[in-house]
Amino acid sequence: QVQLVESGGGLVQAGGSLRISCAVSGRTFGPSAMGWFRQAPGKEREFVAAISWSGGSTDYADSVKGRFTISRDNAKLMVYLQMNSLKAEDTAVYYCAAKAYYTGTVRTNLRDYDYWGQGIQVTVSS
Repeated sequence: QVQLVESGGGLVQAGGSLRISCAVSGRTFGPSAMGWFRQAPGKEREFVAAISWSGGSTDYADSVKGRFTISRDNAKLMVYLQMNSLKAEDTAVYYCAAKAYYTGTVRTNLRDYDYWGQGIQVTVSS
């Protein structure tokens, strides 16, 4: 059984920074592409950032480019999302996702992902 558990969310003022983390567990979990998605109230879940298995390839939504950075530590089975210059419109529940047994390029479509975390709230006050 694969589990993804997000942590590090909370309340931050506009212009501030926050790093959220995703811990992956599961004995059968192999190489994977990882992604972060978010869902604001009344809106559909949307792509935020993605990273390949090697970490050598990343992609970002236009709305977060230059402000957010995705990274991973495969030895620790961790994925991170560093969020800087936060805006009120970044307020959402953030989800970590994994596309298992996949060593190809990054994936930005949520339908490509096999496993999801429970989500964590990030609130940016203006």
